[in-house]
Amino acid sequence: MIPFALILLATSTRLELVNEALTIPAGDWRYVELGLNQKPALVSAAFEVESGAQRLTLRIMRRPDMDRLRKGLPNGAIVATLPGNKGRLLYRVSVPGDYVVVIDNRSGDRQPSVARLRVALDFGANQRSQVTRLSPQRQLTVILISFAVFFTIVTYSARRLLRGIRH
Repeated sequence: MIPFALILLATSTRLELVNEALTIPAGDWRYVELGLNQKPALVSAAFEVESGAQRLTLRIMRRPDMDRLRKGLPNGAIVATLPGNKGRLLYRVSVPGDYVVVIDNRSGDRQPSVARLRVALDFGANQRSQVTRLSPQRQLTVILISFAVFFTIVTYSARRLLRGIRH
């Protein structure tokens, strides 16, 4: 029984990075490194305010954007929640690189906040099949090309059969 449990544990693809209460001073932010330099993963991040300021924002950013945030320069987030007392993000990182999760208390509340932050990575989520759909323009193009090829083959075959019957 114990070896079976060890095998199940070894095949787990989910890794919990953070599950703790953080104190975020007023007008400041904290971050967690994701460490996705080698392998893509599904990032799951969530927070819930336990006390203090009630308007926090959660973001997933690339490391260079966080460095610009640190310097007070314009920066961008890949995904972000609206300011609130709780939030959740799911993002599939498909390109390896330096990513961070930022919890931000700069929304105007002038008090510190204590929030529970949970961040997990699922490396197996990328291996599941993903169903995708073509854009309507491409769907129409595929349909028109298929009809053209079909009717060309039918016309060619009909001419050959009629020529064979006449001789």
